[in-house]
Amino acid sequence: MTTLLKINASISADQGQSGRLADQFVAAYRVRHPDVSVQVRDVAGGAIPHLDGERFGAFITPPGERSAAQHAVIAYSDSLIDELKRADVIVIGLPMYNFGVPSQLKAYFDHVARAGVTFRYEAAGPVGLLTGKKAYVFATRGGFYAGTPMDTQTGYVRDFLRFIGIADVQFVYAEGLAVSAQSKEAGLAKAAADIARLAA
Repeated sequence: MTTLLKINASISADQGQSGRLADQFVAAYRVRHPDVSVQVRDVAGGAIPHLDGERFGAFITPPGERSAAQHAVIAYSDSLIDELKRADVIVIGLPMYNFGVPSQLKAYFDHVARAGVTFRYEAAGPVGLLTGKKAYVFATRGGFYAGTPMDTQTGYVRDFLRFIGIADVQFVYAEGLAVSAQSKEAGLAKAAADIARLAA
């Protein structure tokens, strides 16, 4: 059985355009893979705290020296990482907020990037440990940024996923959504065509 993890990063939840595109892909994927098990992680719902000194301290404290509060931090991080480990396919709904990724997604990344757990350092550089997975990222933007220096999302998300071992990453863009009604329609139509192609 294939396990798909859908990560929603939109503050509008599934009503946001990125969430809708992610749902379109999941629905199309289910047609081709009816036995798929879908797990959902809503990182924008406010449950994932942003990284602070205390939480980071828990990550770097040896297990035998952690306080009860630090063990709770690690247990929460481990639960997020276990979802990633079980997933064969990862789907991310990614809106652009003020030229970057949502801060909630960054908080999620901060909780799943753990040395010795999802990556390790070797003499030749870091090695990702979550290998053998495929990721699809559905990026929605009000303007047109793909392929320009103002697209700060694509390189960052691709590099982060590669860092933890997920090198097979496909991006689908829906851009120009705030430019005009015609531009929005064209951007969503292009994304829908890309979804049909990827899910085939």
